[in-house]
Amino acid sequence: MNIRPIKTNIVSSDQCELTVLLDRYVPRLSEKSILAVTSKIVSLCEGNVIKIGKKDKNTLVQQESQFFIPPEKNPRGITLTITNDLLVPTAGIDESNGNGYYILWPRDPYASAKTIREHLAHTRGLTDVGVLITDSKTTPMRWGTTGITLSYAGFTGINDFIGKPDLFDRPMEVTKVNVADGLAAAAVVCMGESNEQTPLAVITDIPFVTFDKNMPSTEGLKEWQIPMEIDLYGPLLQSPLWKKGKRHHLSGWRDSSTKG
Repeated sequence: MNIRPIKTNIVSSDQCELTVLLDRYVPRLSEKSILAVTSKIVSLCEGNVIKIGKKDKNTLVQQESQFFIPPEKNPRGITLTITNDLLVPTAGIDESNGNGYYILWPRDPYASAKTIREHLAHTRGLTDVGVLITDSKTTPMRWGTTGITLSYAGFTGINDFIGKPDLFDRPMEVTKVNVADGLAAAAVVCMGESNEQTPLAVITDIPFVTFDKNMPSTEGLKEWQIPMEIDLYGPLLQSPLWKKGKRHHLSGWRDSSTKG
């Protein structure tokens, strides 16, 4: 696998259309490649930001999340949330590299990924091309952040090995490889998390990826994301500490942008 980070100018809110930015800095792509795009760039180009001081951050976190645990319950004073069906701090809201703004997640990450993929396919004349919109997360009981996928388009997010034989012909019972998050983790560590100014990366030489312009479908997303009720960590995720955020009714939010 090859990952090539791409340096850009500093992107500020509402000062650049995303497709214009991509056309400027990603002039060429080959078939069977994936473009990773940080969620901050998508949000900045979409104008999904709030001026710091205009709104209380805790209120904003509750507004953007499905569920949250108040910061006073956290040893580090950080609000833990479930947002867009992901376990993340502060509903993904970030201040770093925001130049005085809170940067929220893209309003509809799957619609954004689909739009980017369609633009790349059309303008570059490609059939097999994918898109990842990435961010970073923490892992329980580990220091540091790793990349994660907010949304993707143009390829299959899960490689399912259930029922297939292992090295000794024993059928695998539970093994599914999360291709999308694995690619995001690799891309984000190359793009950096600080002042590298490389919010894009081209991923190539990925024979384990199955390209499909119609993915993710609604069924594909159901395979990729596991409901809390049957999750291995369900007993923790359903703790009575959780309070409902303003978007608690949107646990099925992901279906809307993948129909058609």
